Amino acid sequence: QVLVCGCTHVLPGVVSRCILTFNLSVLFPLSDQKNITATPGQKSVTLPCRAPNNNNNIVVLEWSRADLGEKYVLLSRDEQLDPENQHPSFKNRVELLDRQMKDGDVSLILKDVTTTDNGTYECRRAVLDGDPISSITLSVVDPPVLPKGKSVGLKVVIVLFLVSFLREKKNAQHKYSQAPR
Repeated sequence: QVLVCGCTHVLPGVVSRCILTFNLSVLFPLSDQKNITATPGQKSVTLPCRAPNNNNNIVVLEWSRADLGEKYVLLSRDEQLDPENQHPSFKNRVELLDRQMKDGDVSLILKDVTTTDNGTYECRRAVLDGDPISSITLSVVDPPVLPKGKSVGLKVVIVLFLVSFLREKKNAQHKYSQAPR
């Protein structure tokens, strides 16, 4: 993606419109893709991303997912979040781990994880010489559940033990009450 700005002269010496071009590049080498697993209802998950060459100011930072269309998971311009271009499903659910992006840390915290959060997230930035940073695939899966047969079997064993124990106790009391005195 390219953000375009520049200057157009309508009359000599009068600038009517300025355009400056930034290359908004994916911030990851393809060999450095990360996979993260979370469970539905998990309080939060952090998607790590660190911009190399942290001496460059990050003019635009975007976290996106291809299936969201034109809206972003998170968009920041000049260190200010842009809620107007944020996908509704992420409003009030995402934040940067470090809003000042110190040392190039542009990791994203995703709160209240749901199965609809599955997908490949891309971390991008726009700087004059932007380089790739990171791509993270988040898989939201249900936690493992014990097979029903094992949990039912355990309950049956406990009930049989209690019945046997109570029966023995009753028989012992009955024998005691019938014993000659």
